[in-house]
Amino acid sequence: MRELLLLVADGQMGAALGGFLERDALDRIVGCRAFEFDGRSDIRVAKGQNDCGLHTRAEELLRPFMGEYRHAAVVIDEQFPGSPGAAKIAAHLDTQLTRAGWPPPIGLSLVVRPAADVWLWSDSPHSAMAMGWESWTQLQPALVAAGWLDEGATKPARPKEAATWAVRNGARKVKRSAALYRKVASRVAVGRCQDPAVRELIAALRKWFPAEEP
Repeated sequence: MRELLLLVADGQMGAALGGFLERDALDRIVGCRAFEFDGRSDIRVAKGQNDCGLHTRAEELLRPFMGEYRHAAVVIDEQFPGSPGAAKIAAHLDTQLTRAGWPPPIGLSLVVRPAADVWLWSDSPHSAMAMGWESWTQLQPALVAAGWLDEGATKPARPKEAATWAVRNGARKVKRSAALYRKVASRVAVGRCQDPAVRELIAALRKWFPAEEP
């Protein structure tokens, strides 16, 4: 039986989570035991569904994998047309996970606020360089001047639109692609990430795969 199935709304979200979960020495970084994870088979993208479709059809999309995985997580952006808000999204996904065979706590619903694009944003140099800038100290004032970032903030209020601007205006032109999300997620220090969904995933990994006693 495999350890962990991730069901996500799009390739960018899947790439970011794959970059994080496939890091070398993830167990030591997170504080859990080592576990087997292969993003090529253990991350499933709800192709053609987007966040709204995944919110509606998560149970149906999970059922084919019943009995193959010990744990399952559904990851979805909060922002989509008709979104009822993070709390109601999470409750609805918990119900669908339960019906598909992964009730909490062996199943987990993660709602990213406002969207997975927020994972690109950190004061880490890795984030800035991945988006085509030399450093965060260069990118931050440019974002402020362009109206994408408030003074003293590290994350734009509109992360997707700010990322689109950043990749188009850096010294190197890059694409806001799945590869970009994977690159950032595989390099930024976990301690720098304060996103609630990421912290919730880390907490779940520690419960599911507790570190072995020394």
